[in-house]
Amino acid sequence: MNEWMWLPAAVLAYLIGSLSFAVVVSRAMGLSDPRTYGSKNPGATNVLRSGNKKAAALTLLLDAFKGWLPVWWVLHWGGHWGMDEGTVALVGLAAFLGHLFPVFFRFKGGKGVATAAGVLLAYQPWLGLAVLASWVIIAVFFRYSSLAAIVAAIFAPFFYLFGDGVAWDVAAPIAVSMSVMSILLLWRHADNIQRLLSGQESRIGGGRR
Repeated sequence: MNEWMWLPAAVLAYLIGSLSFAVVVSRAMGLSDPRTYGSKNPGATNVLRSGNKKAAALTLLLDAFKGWLPVWWVLHWGGHWGMDEGTVALVGLAAFLGHLFPVFFRFKGGKGVATAAGVLLAYQPWLGLAVLASWVIIAVFFRYSSLAAIVAAIFAPFFYLFGDGVAWDVAAPIAVSMSVMSILLLWRHADNIQRLLSGQESRIGGGRR
């Protein structure tokens, strides 16, 4: 039976990831549905456009938490059920996919930046911090949230594979999971990439290039 425990773990992680906290928090705080204004993306950056910084911060934390929780649980308790690194990698990817394609919200989710960050923090705290640092550096200097996310997505797998003390036999499943997440993040930011190239992307705090 233990051989199949990866399946319910992945399904549960996907369901947790499907909780679109941008929508949930906005409803709880009496704000407009983030899918109806701005970029129409149910994420913390778009919630910030409502002018409510508390709602945006709460959305960011909860979206990251839902990525962190399933991975942390499997890392700490999965061994009792025969779950290995492959299950850890799969659960992280499932939570991320839940955010992108939430079953509770007609499979129309956000871009996954905060949830991916939560997954990475659970995989390796130093990894999550390194990726977050990359995001912050790009965001501060260039003031483009999308550019920061794109750079972080590209760097993340390399940070993991070439980090100090990471052995390939252990890293392989998680590296594959991270690579898939990075590709999906880039795909979800395709429109942002086009706007960046054309100089039409909005900066953090408003305004354009």
